[in-house]
Amino acid sequence: MNKNETAAHPAQVLLGAQAAAGSLPVCDHYSGVEPRMRKSLQLQQDMAREFGHCVFDVTLDCEDGAPVGQEREHAELVARLAREAAPGARVAARVHTVDHPAFAADIDIIAGQAGDRLCHVMLPKVESVDDVLRAERALQAAGATSLPLHALIESPAAVHRAFEIAAHPRIQSLSFGLMDFVSAHGGAIPAAGMSSQGQFEHPLVVRAKLEIAAACHAHGKVPAHCVVTEFSDMAAMQAAAGRAAREFGYTRMWSIHPAQIRPILAAFAPQQQEVDRAARIIAAAVAADWAPIGDEGVLHDRASYRYFWQVLERAHHTGQPLPDAARAWFSRAATMSAPH
Repeated sequence: MNKNETAAHPAQVLLGAQAAAGSLPVCDHYSGVEPRMRKSLQLQQDMAREFGHCVFDVTLDCEDGAPVGQEREHAELVARLAREAAPGARVAARVHTVDHPAFAADIDIIAGQAGDRLCHVMLPKVESVDDVLRAERALQAAGATSLPLHALIESPAAVHRAFEIAAHPRIQSLSFGLMDFVSAHGGAIPAAGMSSQGQFEHPLVVRAKLEIAAACHAHGKVPAHCVVTEFSDMAAMQAAAGRAAREFGYTRMWSIHPAQIRPILAAFAPQQQEVDRAARIIAAAVAADWAPIGDEGVLHDRASYRYFWQVLERAHHTGQPLPDAARAWFSRAATMSAPH
């Protein structure tokens, strides 16, 4: 048995580091119609077998998926699908807004009946931390006392309060709602601001994206980038995902079509050369009992070890093959014993 197998897990050693945002799959896939929800859950299971672990979340949508007047029936369907999901599945639910008449029933039915099978609940159109507190009380009443919340930031006022919302301990992730954000400006932002390219160019949209990402990183939460609605244009999808990851600090992104999942995984994955370098440096750090080491003439210590560990985590979450030096740290037994 080598030292890598007997030493403390890198996540334990580096726990509490700056920018140590919670770990989530890089893709969050949305579906709200029953056949598509079932297909999404099956695809998640198929890809989990392919990669050896779950590589994207499935969020079952009540806000846009429930037919008007049948919100309760749809919530019961979502709860049933979550309960019936395969072991190890990552299933979430997007409920109605906290001021919607169906919100209370959504939480009561979905969190009450399937809270132990959900990875989180998504709150749309969160305007302030008061909305988070209201949702938290509803979850507690439903018996889901530890279920994480994700918040969808969709207005200028919500962007202004993003740091306060991200600071709430129940919040795990903030997502940017592009289309509602643009619409909330009363025509001041042109429709091009919602496109795969224009959303990275209009100053108000760019500012909102950066505020949300900064708020998440300030509080150790996960920033999730908005959808690309041109779902048949994979080149646009790949380009937008790449810019969100490389230029805007996002570590997660929404998918609204199954064909978008693999491009998101590829865009958020680190380059193989970077993965190999990260594995080499972390292995050397373990061998040195986390003392400073040199690699190719560059000094590294715990400050940079944190970065390289996050590279390995991102490679794992995107389904990349890991070098032999790092594979043991991501075995089922190792990941169960490491902090999350």
